Amino acid sequence: MSIETAIEAAKEAGRLIRQRVETTKRVETKYTAHDLVTEVDRQAEEIIRQVLHRAHPDHAILGEEGVAPGPEASREALEAHRDYEHLWIVDPIDGTTNFVHGFPYFCVSIALARRGKVELGVIYDPMRDECFTAERGKGARLNGEPIRVSEENDLGMSLVATGFPADYKGARKINTAGLIRLSSRCRNIRTAGSAALHMAYVAAGRLTAFWELELNAWDLAAGSLLVEEAGGRVTDTRGTPYHIGVRHVLATNGRIHEAMLEELRAAEATGFEKQEG
Repeated sequence: MSIETAIEAAKEAGRLIRQRVETTKRVETKYTAHDLVTEVDRQAEEIIRQVLHRAHPDHAILGEEGVAPGPEASREALEAHRDYEHLWIVDPIDGTTNFVHGFPYFCVSIALARRGKVELGVIYDPMRDECFTAERGKGARLNGEPIRVSEENDLGMSLVATGFPADYKGARKINTAGLIRLSSRCRNIRTAGSAALHMAYVAAGRLTAFWELELNAWDLAAGSLLVEEAGGRVTDTRGTPYHIGVRHVLATNGRIHEAMLEELRAAEATGFEKQEG
């Protein structure tokens, strides 16, 4: 089955990543000086591609390391692939900056979309050997055990996460405005550096919500299904339901979703203000 193939691919890549975390790496920059890639990212993606192609030779694969840097290239690559009957969406290391520095918060993210709709997702944390999985209509699991989103009903009782987008002149500044506003309105905020793993933590009830601007399909696809199958809600930062083209994302336990949307609007931090204004 496809979910077993995705788990196999994620864990094989994870073994390489775990072996290399404390070794010297060749580090290159991509879109900005904050957007890094190593030879391990590329090797891990090749492992994943080999496993997926062996099991599903007729399926298409959209992997981060096969796409040119920058938001526009990411959008164009997705548009060229999004209507495939079967499309694997792969991030070999989500949290490369953490990986480079030996900060143990990064993961492998693999999703399968059918004609643009995510049907399964796997997020594997190789340092903790935690494998988060979801299949549409079958719930979400962590190492085989069912998981659910948290039960906080009030933003003031919520632990929220975000990130710092690579575009430090645009999206990062806007995202930080949301962080500043929400920091006094929720219990606390975490910025650990992996969007996919943050979303897995929302699904597992470890975080109440996560938002960030200018993310890519490979950052979000697997995590979006995990959150939804764990009973949560995923939209863009205006409240439009998630689809694989979403770049400004909000994932929550569902109970504080409207409050989060309201705060992001009030902070002018949805990422859509420029287009709308």
